[in-house]
Amino acid sequence: MSLSDNPLFINTILLGGSSEQKLQAAAAAGFQQVELWQQDVEAAPGGAASLAHLCSRLTLALTDYQVLMDFDGAPDDQRENKRDQALEMISTARQLGATTLLVPASTHPLCCQERIEEDLRWLVQQAAQHNLRIAYEAMAWSQHINDTAAAWRLIKRIDAPNLGLVVDAFHIFVRQRTLADLKGIPAEKIFLVQLSDLDFQPQEQQLKDVARHERLLPGEGNYPLEALLHHLEDIAYRGPIGLEVFNDRRHGADPYLTAKAAMAALRKMM
Repeated sequence: MSLSDNPLFINTILLGGSSEQKLQAAAAAGFQQVELWQQDVEAAPGGAASLAHLCSRLTLALTDYQVLMDFDGAPDDQRENKRDQALEMISTARQLGATTLLVPASTHPLCCQERIEEDLRWLVQQAAQHNLRIAYEAMAWSQHINDTAAAWRLIKRIDAPNLGLVVDAFHIFVRQRTLADLKGIPAEKIFLVQLSDLDFQPQEQQLKDVARHERLLPGEGNYPLEALLHHLEDIAYRGPIGLEVFNDRRHGADPYLTAKAAMAALRKMM
């Protein structure tokens, strides 16, 4: 692959230890960026300011700050609260020095489909006032927008420069969808690419549990990740590529060893 100049990141969900240890392990393994969770900030004694300082010292950039869940199409009794959460996360992202906020398509069973676009437009406008981008992700169990092609159609309709797509290999391939979902999506509208692997096909009712506990490092399963990377190369994608791997066994191990193994797996794919 000739994607060697793309920034490489790791999602902190793979790593055990304190928030500070996760960042130190990522930097020690050679990652240039991390995906940082709201829980990481809440667990840090010094909050966002301390993590921003540590990232600066370690020369680690933030791929994104996450995750604003079940925002788009929130039911009436939750809509105001979700907007407050969104504004709070935008504020924290600014404190961290993040440029991107990650927002998955709603998984709420009462998600109001007719309000998804309106809500996302509001969020994009709020983020733009703070020079933030919104990276929108279709998850395999999202209520209405559960594949990348559907997410792209919505992003195209909204047509905002600070709204782009998360390409997550797990959520594409776990539903046995193909790279056809990426057809016609320009490289500049893909804000980040998350890789993980799997060595079996879960049942529908297993999707969430498998996603949150059993994902594998690239090369440990049978997903067509090389084909995905070839596609990214073909469209001249230059954005971040990294790992979002929820794996209980690796999370319980030494974070430095886990980060080192993660970087080795990622570099082998590249």
